[in-house]
Amino acid sequence: MVKGIGIDIAEVQRIKNAVEKYKDKFSGKIFTEEEVAYSMSLKNNEYVHLAARFAVKEAFSKAIGTGITKGFKFREVGVINKENGEPVLILTGDLAEKYGRYKFHVSISHTDTNAVAVVVMEEVE
Repeated sequence: MVKGIGIDIAEVQRIKNAVEKYKDKFSGKIFTEEEVAYSMSLKNNEYVHLAARFAVKEAFSKAIGTGITKGFKFREVGVINKENGEPVLILTGDLAEKYGRYKFHVSISHTDTNAVAVVVMEEVE
């Protein structure tokens, strides 16, 4: 049964500006090490993929019904890709404890300027 749906769009230039201006202070607060390594390995597209991961985190926060509230830790929401390219949501810390019993479906799309993500939260019976 679907328990929540979230959607978000992120501007690639906005993420690029934040990464370049604040460097690890921004990246280290928002992205997991795996997300940064994966995105930076995609030369000429790294900021598109970081923006996509940012959009997933925002969409996740909407799917669980809280939005980005005090105490929400972006790094506790990670996105990896299966070999076939399918994005998979990985939760850690408090978020894993609270929402680990749910299944999350993720869809990502992007252009050179924007990335959009949809997260569906499903209760597993």
